[in-house]
Amino acid sequence: MFEITSPNQTHKSARSPNSPLQHRIMPSSEAFWEAVEARRSLHCLGKNVGISDDKIIELVTKTVLNSPSAFNSQTSRLVVLLKDEHDQLWDYVLEVYRRLVPPEAFARTEGRVALFKAAYATVLFFEDTTIVKGLQQKFTAISDDLPVWSQHTSAIHQYILWTAIEAEGLGANLQHYVAVDGKVKEHWKVPEEWELTAQLVIGSRVTEPGPKVQKPLEGRVIVHGK
Repeated sequence: MFEITSPNQTHKSARSPNSPLQHRIMPSSEAFWEAVEARRSLHCLGKNVGISDDKIIELVTKTVLNSPSAFNSQTSRLVVLLKDEHDQLWDYVLEVYRRLVPPEAFARTEGRVALFKAAYATVLFFEDTTIVKGLQQKFTAISDDLPVWSQHTSAIHQYILWTAIEAEGLGANLQHYVAVDGKVKEHWKVPEEWELTAQLVIGSRVTEPGPKVQKPLEGRVIVHGK
C-alpha cells in the first residue's frame, strides 16, 4: 500500500491570504473553461496511459489539497488503485453485483464492468463519517444538512480530479457501484467509518465522445437585477 502522509507539515496555498489583491496573479478563465468543456464521460478506455503513476498520484493529491469543504472539515478520502489493484476492484464489483442484479439483466452489468476493468486505474472516493458526526454534535441546528454538504464536498473532489485527468489527455468516467463497499474495506483495509461514494475510472482514450446534447437554457439560468 502506498499512502501519502504529512504528519508534520501543514499544506498552505502558494498564494498568501494576506497578499494585496493587486499582487495576486490570476490566470484568465479561458484555460479553465477549456478544461471544463473538454471533460466528458468516456467509457471505452485502455491501459496505455501516457503519464506516470506518480503524475496520477500528484493530481489526486492536488485535488485533496485544493478542494473546498463545509467548515473546512476536509472529510473526503481518496484511494488510488493502479494496474492489478484496479482490475481486482472490478472483479469484486462483478462478484457482488452478480448476487444483486436479476439474471436476465446481468449481461448488461457484466458488459459495463468489462469496459471499466479494461481501463488503467480507479480512484475511490470516500467520506469520513466520523468528522461529519462530530460536526452534527457541534452544530445541532444544522445537523441534518451536514451529511448533504459532505456529499457536496465529495462531488467537488470528483469533478476537479475528473477535469484534471482529462486535461492530461486521458479519459475518465464516474461510477457509483457502492454495494462493493464491504469488499473494498476488507481487501484494502479501509476504515469502517469511511463511506464509499463513487469510483472515477481512468484510462487511455480509445474513442472520443459525440456532441453533447443541451437542454434549452430557459428555466436553467434565471437572472434578477440586471
